[in-house]
Amino acid sequence: MRKIKYYIIFLITVLALTSCRKLEQLPPAPHISFTSFAVFDTTDILGNIAKGGRLLFYFEDGDGDLGLEEPSKIQTDTTNMFFTLFRKTGGLMIPASDNDPLEPSSYRIPYMERLGQNKILKGTISVTFLYLSYYKSDTIRYDFYIKDRAGNESNTASTSDIALYTNKIYAN
Repeated sequence: MRKIKYYIIFLITVLALTSCRKLEQLPPAPHISFTSFAVFDTTDILGNIAKGGRLLFYFEDGDGDLGLEEPSKIQTDTTNMFFTLFRKTGGLMIPASDNDPLEPSSYRIPYMERLGQNKILKGTISVTFLYLSYYKSDTIRYDFYIKDRAGNESNTASTSDIALYTNKIYAN
């Protein structure tokens, strides 16, 4: 009986010590890193043949205020992911003009919230692009960043060079 009592006290002590971990701390500004970009054949909503691109990137947000609520609610910002398009010209990546047909618009990351004491958000986000007009010679790159609800901007991440004519996965 005495052995069982000591065993129970030992078990409770171990459980108490392992449950008292310090919470992980991250800065309130989000951090992102490029994971991959996949180019694939697809069709648009009218059935036209097109190229598609899927960007995957990893994110961390220390205070868990990433994403925007539904656009129907009153808010000042409607987008929170921003892109700069670069085109390969003469072997160099040059920023594309604002009216470039491959220039993406800004995107809206949906509202995310974590319940509980630890508010840190971590995960992978996927963004899909549709290219209706491109040339065999088109090689592009995107620089991108995100902004949280408090207005904190993340670092800027860059994709690898992407040859739109070739279906493959371009990884970091």
